[in-house]
Amino acid sequence: MKQPMQWILVYFWTLGLTKAYHFQNEIVEPLLNYNGAKRSHCPAIAHKQPANRQDTSLRLRQLRSEMTRVASIQGPPLDGYIVTSDDAHQTMNLVYHGREGPLESDSLDPRDMRREFITGFYGSAGEAVITLNNAVFWTDGRYYIQADHQLDCNWILMKRGREDVPSITEWLIHEFHNQALVRIGADPTLVSAIDWEIWEDELANSSIRLVPVRNNLVDLIWQVNRPNYNPHPAYPLPDKYSGRAWQDKIQSIRIEMEISKADALVLTALDEIAWLFNVRGYDLPHTPVLRAYAIITGESIHLYTPRHKILRSVEEHLKMDFCSHANCVKWHNYTSIWYDLRTMSQAWNSVWLPTRCGYSPGASMEIFNSIPPEKRLPKPSPVLSLRAQKNEIEAEGMRRSHLRDAVAMCDFLAYMEWQYELNSDGWDEMQVARLANEFRYEQEKNKGISFPTIAGYGPHAAIPHYEPNNLTNIKIGRTSTLVVDSGGQYLDGTTDVTRTLHFGTPTEEQKKAYTRVLIGAIQLSSLIFPSNLKSNQLDIVAREPLWNIGYDYLHGTGHGIGHFLSVHESPIGISYAHVATSDKVCGPIELKPGFFLSNEPGYYKQGDFGIRLENVLETVVAGKKGSEIFLKFRDITLVPYEPKLIDNNMLNPSHIRWLNNYNRRIRDEIGAELKKRLRMDAFDWMMKKTATIPEIRRIDEKLFFNYSHSTPSIFKKFHVLIYFISVYHILFNLPDVWS
Repeated sequence: MKQPMQWILVYFWTLGLTKAYHFQNEIVEPLLNYNGAKRSHCPAIAHKQPANRQDTSLRLRQLRSEMTRVASIQGPPLDGYIVTSDDAHQTMNLVYHGREGPLESDSLDPRDMRREFITGFYGSAGEAVITLNNAVFWTDGRYYIQADHQLDCNWILMKRGREDVPSITEWLIHEFHNQALVRIGADPTLVSAIDWEIWEDELANSSIRLVPVRNNLVDLIWQVNRPNYNPHPAYPLPDKYSGRAWQDKIQSIRIEMEISKADALVLTALDEIAWLFNVRGYDLPHTPVLRAYAIITGESIHLYTPRHKILRSVEEHLKMDFCSHANCVKWHNYTSIWYDLRTMSQAWNSVWLPTRCGYSPGASMEIFNSIPPEKRLPKPSPVLSLRAQKNEIEAEGMRRSHLRDAVAMCDFLAYMEWQYELNSDGWDEMQVARLANEFRYEQEKNKGISFPTIAGYGPHAAIPHYEPNNLTNIKIGRTSTLVVDSGGQYLDGTTDVTRTLHFGTPTEEQKKAYTRVLIGAIQLSSLIFPSNLKSNQLDIVAREPLWNIGYDYLHGTGHGIGHFLSVHESPIGISYAHVATSDKVCGPIELKPGFFLSNEPGYYKQGDFGIRLENVLETVVAGKKGSEIFLKFRDITLVPYEPKLIDNNMLNPSHIRWLNNYNRRIRDEIGAELKKRLRMDAFDWMMKKTATIPEIRRIDEKLFFNYSHSTPSIFKKFHVLIYFISVYHILFNLPDVWS
């Protein structure tokens, strides 16, 4: 009896291997969920609606009416309409790589918040598709919770980044698979050229056609209470802050154009134009830019902006008077760009049109359509590489602005902690945000905040990009964490800092999570690495303490920081999900001295608590080993961590050494400023928070790089770390061996 049974087992074992091999070699299409995520508080008739939800029923009916009105769309009726998060300069249009960092600064002018108007969702990223029967919204992991709360029950929520979530084009093909001649409209000025072309390619083999609709349908229905653009004029940024005259920058751009054999360069990104011309303005809420387009040729410079934005000081700065040579700027009316591009391009052979690079989406489809296809030179803007590496004056300004910002933060945190103990009932999330902003406004050279202040307590702390408002505001309690993420704009720099606080007795879970996040931040900050290491490979150093126990966070670990510009600046990004490419400008890049970037690991337990710690780092040279250059980071954010949330037993000697050195810098550099300004309450608070941690075990000084002085950096088992990163990178990019 045993022998037949053995043969039966052998048979099934062989059959199993055969099927396993077959499935390994078979391409299995994932099952997509076209119905979206399960919605909370839906249907509306059966549930009380969240306070921050808007009823969008009327707006959707009005939009659908415009979709069928021939006068509005100047053609046959539409079957669907796409609404992006963008303005005409692609301020908000970001490609989703799976783990983008919290995007704070690039808030639109209120007049351009079309997506917010039609959906009721006020996060910074997402696209909506409205058909005659459905309304669907896509957003990423930073906003899953916020979108579920803010979108009413008319909307299907697609949580982009999950395996079963279809893309916009996949959903459209599924939705209209039995129909012929389907027309999906979109405003080509509000969609980047690369996105438009990708959508067209993905829809090419279907019955769906993408239709440019130049009468924006949201504009047609948004007639009541729509804000006007702000009237405030631009102003020049003196060379003592910029470190380089705008004429020198133009010369560098022209050299890049000559190398690329481009007759003209069209710039549409507001932060690039502000940097290039050393001009700042008020045309985004928290980013000091001028609403404008620019065209650069070898013989001329053209600036397209509303006339009332250009005061006499800017005219003199840009040499606008009687402009007739190559190094003066000719002013044109803002809307003349569309006529001039079509006219001027007749004399050009090659026109450089910016394409997507990191957080910069490139020019719109309408800009591309203004240039004949055979004359287009689609490439990332040359401004990005020139801007990323700060000159010495810019770098010194960044350091000084962070010094003043740390004084403001210490003053604010000390005041809040003291006042909370006196009257805890008087503190809610909005009060925290208001006070943080006010302390910054008092600082020398301050020009406002660099993004809306995030102040989230308890379950709101678990929402990475939560911003308190009258409808969601809650009291600050003693049982959970408070995440405060804020930043300032200064004439000499831009700041961004996050600290997690606790006003009671933290739980063990909260302490251990905080400590792991802190260890990740320390490991990235103290890393020494070869200069040819790619930025996406740095990410695993910060995540390792969380990955060890199955924790993670759905955003990047770092992003570039502008100099009195955008707090979220291309092309620098630290995210392991950033796909490796051969593009040295826009793929994962090699860091250089003078690069400034954030270091912001986090942990978020939905509905309970959240933790994020963020410093801004300056990339500096660590030294050389033979012919190879090694880099390290220097923290320019100097704000104490919360000792009561740190489990010292989880720190190894190297972590303790780093933290003690960091705290000593705060006492020396920030302490001196606080005493000079007679902020003694803040000084006492700072001294208490930066108390030295006993170093029980002795550290072998030979483990440290010889060239490190002001900011010690760990060199222990460095070759092992680099080996690990390299092997991970190779394996991550290997093709499937079964394919």
